[in-house]
Amino acid sequence: MKIGLLTGGGDCPGLNAVIRAVVKKSIFQHDHQVVGILEGWRGLLEEGYIQEMGLERVSGILHRGGTILKTSRTNPYKEKNGERRIIQNMRKWGIDALVAVGGEDTLGVAARLCSKVKIVGVPKTIDNDIYGTDYTFGFDTAVNIAMEAIDRIHTTAESHNRVMVIEVMGRHTGWIAVEAGIAGGADLVLIPEKSVDMDKICNVIQKRHGRGKDFSIVVVAEGAKIPMRAKEEEKLVVQNAAKDAFGHARLGGIGKVLASEIEKRTGIETRFVILGYIQRGGTPTAFDRLLGTRFGVAAVDFINKGYFGKMTSLQGNKIVPIDLSEVVSKAKFVNDELYNISEIFFG
Repeated sequence: MKIGLLTGGGDCPGLNAVIRAVVKKSIFQHDHQVVGILEGWRGLLEEGYIQEMGLERVSGILHRGGTILKTSRTNPYKEKNGERRIIQNMRKWGIDALVAVGGEDTLGVAARLCSKVKIVGVPKTIDNDIYGTDYTFGFDTAVNIAMEAIDRIHTTAESHNRVMVIEVMGRHTGWIAVEAGIAGGADLVLIPEKSVDMDKICNVIQKRHGRGKDFSIVVVAEGAKIPMRAKEEEKLVVQNAAKDAFGHARLGGIGKVLASEIEKRTGIETRFVILGYIQRGGTPTAFDRLLGTRFGVAAVDFINKGYFGKMTSLQGNKIVPIDLSEVVSKAKFVNDELYNISEIFFG
């Protein structure tokens, strides 16, 4: 059997662990052939974006961040005859089954295609917002990077009697903000799932100063919508109005807006830090290497068992199949229990 393998969307620590596992499992245990599709879905639309994946190709990649197959945010359904071209190219290149590794957008395309071609999905996102799996690989690395940044920023905040606002990734959900915030000892955590207005934010900071704490750490997810005034409409802060192929605006800047408003209202010197791409770059943690490896092995098992139209899902300590149609029907939001823990430490 010839298996095609692609990685789509944003890069993520642990992608190379998946690639390595798919290739080695296929060759060592099933004598399958694996071909890499370059630059995500773009590679199935164009000529020259395919390469053989032998053992030498995946040697020494386990610890590396990013993806050796490259990636893009290509949406085949925004391209002329995109779906038909993918099906034709899979047949032309003799690809019997496809492993698509990605987040909500990549898996959304897989879900639409799975009635026409044999596909297994693997969940990948540092945001941890994919429904049906307890964790996605890349998330643990991002949380640890954000936590370390909070630890380092603490010293500057305390030394200068400042409020420090730390903006982390999280378009729809605040998993990174909550877990890194709790682990890093943040005094406020602001996420897309919970509406917190500026009055409450400033009250918490002023309350801290009133009891002798002369610095504060605020962690905010980039997708948080914070009304600046009572009854004001919530809206996202974006870098520009342009949208990608899946209709997403490029977020970023809520930290700057928040810092300016806090300083204006409280009179306390306030600075902001945007962690940005640092969170999803570099070496994956042991947890993400292991989870990526388990997902890659499971993807080949699913193909051998005929579990097409499914995604590899971590539930408890087991990897189980879940329908792609179910996965893309909703997002996985931060639960109240976890956020309530972070609220204990507000102020």
